[in-house]
Amino acid sequence: MHLAGRVSIEVNGRLLEQSAFPGQQGRVAFAYLVCERSRPVSRAELTEALWRSEIPPSVDTALNAIISKLRSLLGRAGLTGSDVLLSGPGCYELRFPPDAWVDLEAASDAIHDAESALRAGDPEAAYGPSAVAHHIARRPFLPGEDATWIDARRARLRGILLRALECRAEVYLWNHECSLAVEAARDLTLLEPLRESGHRLLIRALAAGGNSAEALWAYEQCRQRIADQLGVDPSRQTKAVYEQVLQSL
Repeated sequence: MHLAGRVSIEVNGRLLEQSAFPGQQGRVAFAYLVCERSRPVSRAELTEALWRSEIPPSVDTALNAIISKLRSLLGRAGLTGSDVLLSGPGCYELRFPPDAWVDLEAASDAIHDAESALRAGDPEAAYGPSAVAHHIARRPFLPGEDATWIDARRARLRGILLRALECRAEVYLWNHECSLAVEAARDLTLLEPLRESGHRLLIRALAAGGNSAEALWAYEQCRQRIADQLGVDPSRQTKAVYEQVLQSL
């Protein structure tokens, strides 16, 4: 199940693209039910997720139609719709097979594995998981849609992306891929200009690639940005990285 980027379902090599879903509301309903698949979702909750304040008079009929079309879609994917998308007393619940793969869940698990490997001093083991988290988290979640729950999911996915970029930069540095480390660190500083860990990675990556002058300039840009926006100096950790570059000259 792919929710980041284009919503799609793949079962045993058979792919149903976003265009196969029953319209915009069908995609949103499917995404919501997948995100909440660990529990039953009430009809009222799903209604609010789909329509928010502009609930149509015939909402029950509309919701029933969406669920029916989603079951048909699951059937086309090779699943038994009524066994996967269950109805209970006033609620719905998705129950995928035990080996089901959902991209948002995979990204969350992967970044945890990557960070755990780095903490354990095993950057090689972090290489693959950090790539998985990065490739998933950089895709947009339900682009063009607007709802509080969607914003919350986007914020969570963005947090995974930031952590993945940090892990990627560390792994690239370990593997002496300095230009890739610089790229990951720059992406991180562009996304979060006040995140000092990103600036430290950028300084280290530039210095590791033999660009000490650029590394010192990267520190100065970091210092100026923090001073302008917060009125303080960089942290001791960031100053220590800067001093290490100076000592290497």
